[in-house]
Amino acid sequence: MVEVSADKAYSSRDNYQVVKDVGGRAFIPFKSNATGKSKGTGIWRKMFLYFQLNQDEFYQHYHKRSNVESTNSMVKAKFGDKVRSRNAVARENELLCKFIAHNIVVLIH
Repeated sequence: MVEVSADKAYSSRDNYQVVKDVGGRAFIPFKSNATGKSKGTGIWRKMFLYFQLNQDEFYQHYHKRSNVESTNSMVKAKFGDKVRSRNAVARENELLCKFIAHNIVVLIH
C-alpha cells in the first residue's frame, strides 16, 4: 500500500496512524473543526500541516479516489451491483470479469 484516499468521515488520528504503520500515506481531508494537535500521533500533525500548506498537491492525491468511485459506479450501473456466485473464488472471478467487461466497453467507445 502506497496511498490511501478516503472522505472526511474517516479523518481520525487512528486512521492516519494505521496507514502509516503499514507503510502507506493517507490523504484524508480534515474536518473543519480539526486542529494540528497530535495527541500522541505525530503523523496527524505532519499531515495536518501538509494539508494546510499544500492543499493543491494534497487534493491531487486525494482526487485519485474520484476515478475509483466513478469506475465502480459505472460497473454497477452497467452490470448490476450484485455478485451471484456462492463460492469465494467464483465471486472474485465474477467481479474481475465485470471489470474486464467494463474495460472492453470503454475501449470500444
